[in-house]
Amino acid sequence: MTSAAAPARPGPSARARWGDERGSVVAENALVTALIVLLFAALLQAGIVIHTRNVLIDAASAGARYGALADRDPADGAARARQVLTVALPGQADAQVSAETIDLDGAPTVRVTVSTSLPGLGFLPGPIPVEVHGHAHRF
Repeated sequence: MTSAAAPARPGPSARARWGDERGSVVAENALVTALIVLLFAALLQAGIVIHTRNVLIDAASAGARYGALADRDPADGAARARQVLTVALPGQADAQVSAETIDLDGAPTVRVTVSTSLPGLGFLPGPIPVEVHGHAHRF
């Protein structure tokens, strides 16, 4: 018995090759990966900016509370705010810190103001000016 050869199948036509989706996973993976990396970088940048702002607020508040103590004056509060900034945020040692005693609703209050700029990262044009205040009633 002799085996009959299978009839030759013609190759795919040009139109069939254009509709073929082989290899599209590689392109989709590259596009999706780039989008995920972009979103991750944006979230990371937002996290850094929010963290820096929170540390600035904490430094101003800590300085105001320290300067409002009975045996301290507002200048001590400004020094305390500078110390917190130097330890917590490298690169923010040149921030402008000022302290003053103000009258808030009839009560003497120490206000510490921290003014600095955040560096622009990636999407945000730099530098971003930031000014925060911390208040504490003086006893």
